[in-house]
Amino acid sequence: MTRPTLERLCVHESVENVIPKEAFVEAFADLSIPAELVGDDEAFTETDAVASFHPRDAYLDAAWTHCIRAGYDAFDTDAYEAAGIPLTNSTGIHGATVGEIAVGYMLSLARYLHVYRDHQNEADWHEPPYERPFTVQNERLCVVGLGTLGKGIATRADALGMDVVGVRRSDDPVDGVSELYHPDDLHEAIEDARFVAMAVPHTPETEGTLGAEEFALMRDDAYVVNVARGPVIDEAAMVEALQSGEIAGAGLDVFETEPLPEDSPLWDFEEVIISPHRGSATNRYHLDIAELVTEIFHQYQAGEELRNRVA
Repeated sequence: MTRPTLERLCVHESVENVIPKEAFVEAFADLSIPAELVGDDEAFTETDAVASFHPRDAYLDAAWTHCIRAGYDAFDTDAYEAAGIPLTNSTGIHGATVGEIAVGYMLSLARYLHVYRDHQNEADWHEPPYERPFTVQNERLCVVGLGTLGKGIATRADALGMDVVGVRRSDDPVDGVSELYHPDDLHEAIEDARFVAMAVPHTPETEGTLGAEEFALMRDDAYVVNVARGPVIDEAAMVEALQSGEIAGAGLDVFETEPLPEDSPLWDFEEVIISPHRGSATNRYHLDIAELVTEIFHQYQAGEELRNRVA
């Protein structure tokens, strides 16, 4: 496959939405071409590669565009296809980071850590009801979606002694997962689970995967974890389920509207943990993305198939 040889990597300043832009540029110090920080007034040629958080029409003049986030919904894939310009994304690097935050939710919800912290803020020596804290060991976790995120959750939950089952279309075995269910059997998969973790991409098929019917089926001591995308859960139905006691609580990193509006009822539940869509946020996240971009750069220069190509 013949492609124009890349001569410059342009890092758009929008990457600072999730990572420090200067440090990200510095991460490419050993690349064979210069990496430069650029703004909205930059023009591009067929020897430029672009790494960006936000889309711009001008990127279609470059040779290759990399979206530094896993979700590339904002990018016009049809336009890239029509122009013959490769578009890649940053999926496949979040198994550890997102897996850890999901397990962190479960441990906190099980062992009451979030409530202890709330009372610590009031200097209140709060002792829980005897029956409230529990151990995650031997509790059933249903992971809905077993891609990079789901596998990252499953591996860590299995290491804690949880009984992990999963929902996916493929019946290929997954390490740490004792039983697989087809999406058509979602209700059977979730009805006995103490935790249900959402790890599916947001597509028309997955939107509203958990809704009123599913919450009614779940145990009343069950917890929902969402580290996927907000719309895969019907948020209004989840609020109703929390208010009615159909489910016990939730750990949520993603929401239908972000930032989560101040008037959202979700802020007010003691048994709901909220984080600001930062499941992948660590102090080396820029290096994780840079390693991926570097790998794809070398594939591009060699005329090879590009990892994570979405258009």
